[in-house]
Amino acid sequence: MGTAADPSPLRVLDLTDELAYQGARLLVGLGADVVRIESGAELDAAARAHWHAGKRWVRVPDDAALDELARGADVVLESGPAARLRGVRAEDGTSRWPHAVHVVVTPFGLTGPRRDWLGDDLVLASAGGMTWMGGRSDGQPKPPPREQALQTAGAHAAIGALLGVVAGTPQLVDVSVQEAVAATLETGALAWIHAGRHPVRNGGVYEHVAHRIFEAADGYVAGGYSGSNRMWTDLLAWMAERGEAGDLVEERWNDAVFRWRQRPHVDELVQRFAKKWPAAELAEEARARALPWAEVVTPDRLTDNPQLRDRGSLVTVTGDALPRGGVQNVGFPWTPLPRPLVLDELHEAPQPERPEQPERPWRSAAPRGLRSEGTKSRALEGIRVLDLTWVLAGPYVTKQLGEHGADIVKVESKHRQDPTRFAPSMHLRPGTDPDGSGYFLNFNRNKRSVALNLRTGEGQRLLRELVPHCDVVVENFSPGVLARWGMDHASLRALNPDVILVSMAGVGQTGPWRKAVTFADTLAAMSGLSSETRDPGGPPQGLTFGLGDMVAANAAVLATLFLIARGSGGHVDLSQLEAMAATMGPAALEPVLGAGLPEPRTGAHPNRSPHAVPHGVYPAAGDDRWVAVAVTDDAHWRALTGLIELPCTDGDLAVRRVHEDDIDAALAAWTRGHDAHRLAALLQGAGVPAAVVATGQDLVEADEHLAARGFYPVLEHPVAGPVPHEGIVPRLAGTPGALTAPAPLLGQHTREVLTELLGLDEERLDALTADGVTE
Repeated sequence: MGTAADPSPLRVLDLTDELAYQGARLLVGLGADVVRIESGAELDAAARAHWHAGKRWVRVPDDAALDELARGADVVLESGPAARLRGVRAEDGTSRWPHAVHVVVTPFGLTGPRRDWLGDDLVLASAGGMTWMGGRSDGQPKPPPREQALQTAGAHAAIGALLGVVAGTPQLVDVSVQEAVAATLETGALAWIHAGRHPVRNGGVYEHVAHRIFEAADGYVAGGYSGSNRMWTDLLAWMAERGEAGDLVEERWNDAVFRWRQRPHVDELVQRFAKKWPAAELAEEARARALPWAEVVTPDRLTDNPQLRDRGSLVTVTGDALPRGGVQNVGFPWTPLPRPLVLDELHEAPQPERPEQPERPWRSAAPRGLRSEGTKSRALEGIRVLDLTWVLAGPYVTKQLGEHGADIVKVESKHRQDPTRFAPSMHLRPGTDPDGSGYFLNFNRNKRSVALNLRTGEGQRLLRELVPHCDVVVENFSPGVLARWGMDHASLRALNPDVILVSMAGVGQTGPWRKAVTFADTLAAMSGLSSETRDPGGPPQGLTFGLGDMVAANAAVLATLFLIARGSGGHVDLSQLEAMAATMGPAALEPVLGAGLPEPRTGAHPNRSPHAVPHGVYPAAGDDRWVAVAVTDDAHWRALTGLIELPCTDGDLAVRRVHEDDIDAALAAWTRGHDAHRLAALLQGAGVPAAVVATGQDLVEADEHLAARGFYPVLEHPVAGPVPHEGIVPRLAGTPGALTAPAPLLGQHTREVLTELLGLDEERLDALTADGVTE
């Protein structure tokens, strides 16, 4: 990746399997020149077009040829089981290509007692705590659809690659899929750390906010009545207009606490109201009323979405193996590429990236992406970020930037506090103390807090004065809020020509839906994700945690690092909807190119896979204890039948499919008598991918591997005391990230920052306090 003066693209050697396909795809979306090495993996047409379009595809005959090609790469992106890695030396764990940023994604990381354990998406989603949070309490747990665990790891791999490029230091980057998942649970482990409980697995009914999926006249909608008193009163008025408000018009229902305690009754009336509307019409009317509701759509409808089309976020994939004129696919969570995506054919050497350009071979070419300006202990040292975010998506961005050395200046006020400072399920002290939320602690470590009352003109003026001292501004307000403060991108550039503005509105700053009010559940519904959570024959279940917030945050981190690496400012207009849509994998292409193998899932077996038998979550000894097992090849099957007698001992996948019901029944009968942790270790020891379906308690207290890797470091907080925090996912060997400070108290660093950056003296600071500006 070149600088603004030298815009040559980052050169990436792609040695990934399914563990990190998403990482390589995201780098394609940032304009990288990606050369994929033929791996022999068999993908159907839709999967190949989605994951590998935009790359050059090469076969290398031997390791010498691979080394020659690798010499010209800035980044090598590799994934797979630790024992099968081509680029990590077994004798000392160092990179075979020390000139590059070498990112390695493995199921459980390169170190620790489980470094050699195996896993697919189900096993790794289970090991990381994601599976336990999905499904219904009366059925099997299940992970989010479309391999979200692996896609999360892929995003962190791409982040690790760009961190290495920004640092200017060739180094090995270790990414554990399990840890990537464990850092993406929102309340999964935090509820245990701070409240000693597990989030409720309840089939899509949100535990912390009054949102869920409701049945409409012709489909389903996601929505609810949390967020603000205005949202409740406007929804109630709408229901009353239609004669559906019932007793909710009585004064007692204006009390949010009372509504929460009587939620089943409120849900019943809201469901009766929703059932009388076509789903699309209800969603459209809700958008007009600024209410957070959305139709639950299937992924094949994404290419017709008016918001995505208006913003140009769809991409056309062309290639000799594709229909004439190409096929439309979901794009990337940022401005579309200025070049077409071509699905390349297999070649014996890298072909020109674009037909109109001469071939630019990599062999013996010097890497150009790493330009160190001096030794850094962390990749983002010297970068300052003005953090105007709140809740989850935005703070998850600045959290990651802070972990890698950026100085995060979080602006907040007692007049407009981050709602997560008061998250009731994890509040550590009674009352309304803003410094007692376990939720806030985790996502706001490594930050400084400055209290500015932005309802005052002086507060807004001081905010603008901070801009010239910052490299990045991150905000997740509704479109138009910054402009009203005189801080739109043009105004910021007048203050600081090189500033990077990262905006994270729900559906973006432009388009016909730009004013839509969104929550995590409505974005999942719009993106097609919620529709795929249904068990065959049943309703969609949605998700019960903010996966979309963290997917969007990872995309925002990538875009920010890209601009930092280029050395140029810019405006990242990131749409959380587009970020979520980009995780739907090949789903948008399957109606055109085919969906591959038949769907084997049933209502009783929601975790079956077209590519593996057996593949599912099986009961273990104890209450609500489960183990995930994934037999993805014949070697795994032979290993499993060495432990337990099962039908069709010598059968291949096709034969096992015929006997799948009998195999599942026999396996469940066997697992039911075993402790989940011991059973997972037994299966992995025999060579069978398996894992405990981990709860937050398992992750924090019972996982010896996470403990050995130090994934839950403890920070001392002045209110909470010593608190475990979720760790850092991409582990950079040369410029590692670090947790250096707990979350700040509200306004803790106001005087420090205003003195350091603006030169204000004590007299001026006292006057600002007296005038209510710094509170």
